[in-house]
Amino acid sequence: MLKTFFVVFFAAVLAILLAVVWMRRREDRRAARQLLQVAPDIELDPDLEKEIEKELAVHRYLSSKQRGSGEGDSSSGSSVSGKSENGEAELPTADAAAEAAAQARREERQTARVSQGEEKLRERVSDLFRPAAPDSALANAGRGSLLDSRWELAEDSKLGPFQLRAYKPVYLLPAFWTSDRNTTPHSPNPANTVTTPQVLDSAELKFQISFKTKIAENLFGDNGDIWAGYTQSSRWQAYNGEDSRPFRETNYEPEVMMVFRNGYSIGGWRGRMTGIALNHQSNGRADPLSRSWNRVMLNIGLDRENWALVLRPWYRIPETRSDDNNPDIEDYMGRGDATLTWNRNGHEVSLMARHSLRTGSRSHGALQLDYGFPISNLLRGHVQVFDGYGESLIDYNHKATYVGVGVSLLEWF
Repeated sequence: MLKTFFVVFFAAVLAILLAVVWMRRREDRRAARQLLQVAPDIELDPDLEKEIEKELAVHRYLSSKQRGSGEGDSSSGSSVSGKSENGEAELPTADAAAEAAAQARREERQTARVSQGEEKLRERVSDLFRPAAPDSALANAGRGSLLDSRWELAEDSKLGPFQLRAYKPVYLLPAFWTSDRNTTPHSPNPANTVTTPQVLDSAELKFQISFKTKIAENLFGDNGDIWAGYTQSSRWQAYNGEDSRPFRETNYEPEVMMVFRNGYSIGGWRGRMTGIALNHQSNGRADPLSRSWNRVMLNIGLDRENWALVLRPWYRIPETRSDDNNPDIEDYMGRGDATLTWNRNGHEVSLMARHSLRTGSRSHGALQLDYGFPISNLLRGHVQVFDGYGESLIDYNHKATYVGVGVSLLEWF
């Protein structure tokens, strides 16, 4: 299942990139062709000009053929026509026609004497077909805001692709305590139910790493970036010497996102970004401890002064019942979440809330509060409190309270 997901995932990304490149190339060629016809002395990229010349030469030849063979003698001076030894017209190759046309154009450029009025006309035509420069004020709206600092939304904030960037908080919690150990993880799928209780301590160590990198930027004019992110969080029974100190649970979460800059305002909040993401999360374990799900996520980001709000509704990609490790995971880990963050003078408080968006026996959710504060220039203190269902995938349908204390290298902002 995971292999199929990644194959589809990378195929989709490659298809998007190829489509964008093809569309841009087609538009460049169309604009250049029009520009050559109106202002022949305009300088173009040599490779692009050769392609345009080839197309124009073939077009002129085919047009002359349609006017009838009776005009063959009168048009014999054309640089793209010729006759064979037996008198029959022969079709020149596209390359030969292009070379002839290019040579003729070079000669025209060497001998042309352009008046001042004609020069101004060419400048106007060139400006007409040149891609419009982005509106500087609009493209840089929100520069320096919280969301811009992490997603490079403003045009002047963009730093280029394939450079590692911060994503979610990076921290180490040597003390991570739970109110209720989940010794027999279970699921509606019988193959994913543990029957022999595990030997677990209430205290363990938790850490998280997270980063992202931009794959492509400005896919649509001066907007539209593709990011790839990865987050991994582990819970280590470091103090459980009785059971050889095992890693109780590790969650792996790769994802890809297409992010767009926004500039709307609502209730004093500025809408900074909208994104669509393909997300995979799993714990990489064999049955009966295996847990995983795939989601399509909508990301909506708003901020104001020292506050940021990110809303993430999602849709779970269905799986066959026999392959589904956790068929009811949406009723516990929710169908969306919201994260509100306050950041000022090195202190950061974030509150995450998620819910199943169902009522009755299917109504479940969770809250997580994180507080980061400066200790030194490079190190920060970190406190985390979680209450509800799904602190990790193996505990997706297990309710407990968790408290962690430690240090962090990076927070949300």
